[in-house]
Amino acid sequence: MATSPRSNARRRSSARRPLTKTPRSTHEAIQEFRKKSPRLRLISVWLVLIFGMVGLTGRLAYLQLVRGDELKAMAVEQQAIQTTPRASRRQLVDRQGNVVAMDRVLYTLYVHPMLFKKPPETVATALEEVLESSTLEDSKQALVQQFAEQESGIKLATDISGETAKRVRSLRLDGLDLLPSPKRTYPQDELYAQVTGYTDLEGVPKEGVELAFQSQLTYPKVEASGTAASLQLVTRDDSRLQLTIDSRLQRIAQENLAATVAEYKAKRGALIVMDSRTGEILTLAVVPTYNPNEYYDANIEFFKNWAVSDLYEPGSTFKPINVAIALENGTVNASDTIYDEGKIQIGEWPIQNVDFKYIGGRGAISITDVLRYSSNVGMVHIMETLQRSTYYEWLARLGIGNNTGSDLPGETNGQIKEREQFVNSAVEAATTAFGQGFSLTPLQLVQLHGTLANGGKMVTPHVVRGMINSDDELTWTPEERPIPRQVFSPETTRQVLQMMQEVVDDGTGSAAKIDGYQIAGKTGTAQKATDYGAYGDQRITSFVSIAPVSDPRYVILAVVDEPQGENAYGGTVAAPLVKKMLDSLVVLEGVAPDQPVTKPAATDSAEPGTVESEP
Repeated sequence: MATSPRSNARRRSSARRPLTKTPRSTHEAIQEFRKKSPRLRLISVWLVLIFGMVGLTGRLAYLQLVRGDELKAMAVEQQAIQTTPRASRRQLVDRQGNVVAMDRVLYTLYVHPMLFKKPPETVATALEEVLESSTLEDSKQALVQQFAEQESGIKLATDISGETAKRVRSLRLDGLDLLPSPKRTYPQDELYAQVTGYTDLEGVPKEGVELAFQSQLTYPKVEASGTAASLQLVTRDDSRLQLTIDSRLQRIAQENLAATVAEYKAKRGALIVMDSRTGEILTLAVVPTYNPNEYYDANIEFFKNWAVSDLYEPGSTFKPINVAIALENGTVNASDTIYDEGKIQIGEWPIQNVDFKYIGGRGAISITDVLRYSSNVGMVHIMETLQRSTYYEWLARLGIGNNTGSDLPGETNGQIKEREQFVNSAVEAATTAFGQGFSLTPLQLVQLHGTLANGGKMVTPHVVRGMINSDDELTWTPEERPIPRQVFSPETTRQVLQMMQEVVDDGTGSAAKIDGYQIAGKTGTAQKATDYGAYGDQRITSFVSIAPVSDPRYVILAVVDEPQGENAYGGTVAAPLVKKMLDSLVVLEGVAPDQPVTKPAATDSAEPGTVESEP
């Protein structure tokens, strides 16, 4: 029987169908799985929750048991931040109680424009009116532009005073943040820089008393009550560290020293005044210097106090010390005469007086005249009366080759030849006789002349008197200073002082004379050694004085390094500087005048000489 085409097509379509059932969609399968497995779903959820709880419990146990103490301390420390920091260092005051160094709370202003509730122009105008021009460098337009460019954390001004900070707060503007911080300030600027040193921006002491007396200047810390052991609070008291320096004399010394250094176009200078009875330094001026408030702008070479850190050959200012050694050793008497040839030969080395080519030899002269005319040859003959081994022992006894033991940091030991070289070489003893061939600091020379002023005792120079309270009572003094030791007899020092008085009354130190007072002194002009060991054309001039001779107490030393000019000597450069210091000293310290003694003044007619010479 015939079939229709439609039937054939139906049969072919039916033949192509698979025998399996058509699969359902993934969604339908998941739905069917959920309907069939409710317990499996519940178990999965519980497993996730259990694992999460176990993890959280483990983390909590780690934080609590392992890091608990550490995290607690950190939290307490963060919560205990003080809004107004306490000053961390005590005041430094001078001899009269004037503040030399102090902590001061200053502020830094941060601006957060995103918190402004007033237009930026209004905020900028208000700040421009309140802040000092030196603090706020940007103009109003620049401020507005800066506010538009940065949403937060703009450091707008630093070192804002407390009074200015109050005015900023009175503006009641949102978005302003004043961050307080202590800063060490020095009210007298550069006047005490070489003594005090400075503290940097982080409060770390550098140089001077700030460094040497860090433990005394830092306020003690105590554990905060009821807090973690790591949190400490500063406890302030009324104690202050007092210096021995007199600000009145210090200012006079600094100004006159700076003027002298400038006048003679010198490299540097130092001017020291010491009370020989106690070792207290009344004045320690150094040029050039710096402002410790702006130490970051200073030449780093100026940070060191070269009067205690640098060595120099003292030249003829050491001659009175040598005379005292010879007198004390008994090899010469004050009434003896010395033959001065003007020029002698020590081995292959010629030694002559500075004025030999003008004066020649002076012949037989007194020991006083050896100092009066600063005779190099005469000094060599005086020290030849000692065995060189004995001479060396005396130098060691006086501390040559060591330092003074002062309380200023950075003090350098002096230098002297080894004992064997000194004893076996006649020229070493000869050059030492007139102050060359060895070196010391200016401070040590002051210490040595202190023995001549106080009857022969070696005192320790120092600039710190101790700790005082609000009633100016001493509550602490340094205990490490040695007891003054006797190195010369009072009779020896009296004789040397009388000789030194003649140097001022009628010798090379006449420029230091003061009407009505008996002044002892000695000039010094030593040619400086070059880097190659030879002596060059530059010189270092000095003058040391003891006043008054009738009641000796004060030692004054002026040193001017490399003064320029043909007439640059100890008697012409340093002696007038000491006179200016003495004029003020006798008034401010109330030194009674002696009976006036009128003697003709000799002019300083010194001329350039050889390596070993000094006028």
